[in-house]
Amino acid sequence: MSAYLSMAAFALAASITPGPVNIVALTAGARHGLGASMRHVTGATVGFSMLLLLIGLGLHELLGRWPNLTTLIQWAGVAFLLYMAYKLAVDNGQLGADDATRGPSMLSGATMQWLNPKAWLACLAGMGAYAANGDSRLVWQFAAIYFVICYASIGCWAYVGTFLNQHLRNPGRVRLFNRLMALLLAGSAVYLVKV
Repeated sequence: MSAYLSMAAFALAASITPGPVNIVALTAGARHGLGASMRHVTGATVGFSMLLLLIGLGLHELLGRWPNLTTLIQWAGVAFLLYMAYKLAVDNGQLGADDATRGPSMLSGATMQWLNPKAWLACLAGMGAYAANGDSRLVWQFAAIYFVICYASIGCWAYVGTFLNQHLRNPGRVRLFNRLMALLLAGSAVYLVKV
């Protein structure tokens, strides 16, 4: 297997699997449609790619020197996930006429990645596996491959969410869906505390 194919396989496995960013993409697709949810997809992809580049270019050394910073990022991520879960849980389920224009922003997508311990682990593991020697050419190549696959993977979750929209026409179903997604986000946060 070529190094590029191996990089792509790693990126796909880490990006397509369920996690907080993908759950929000699914929810955004279901609630706001594909167009509005693509802001979240784009922000999450750009945010992850920047994190991957920074770790590949030396941020991991800084985190090694200041392990409390890693702990702070982890707890901020847990708090952010619980906040997102709360917002979903208390949503009234009403889909207004202007609902398609709202939805998660690019900034919230990027912020989720920077506060997502799964993203940090994927970046550290990926760069450790493919660019541990600090070769900047490999760091940039891996980041480029990861960008494309990450965008497509998160976009798939948003796309699947759009198909759920037809089943979420009444507020009761929307509330139930939102509460299920809130439970998944809260479960992700609880899991991260135990790790």
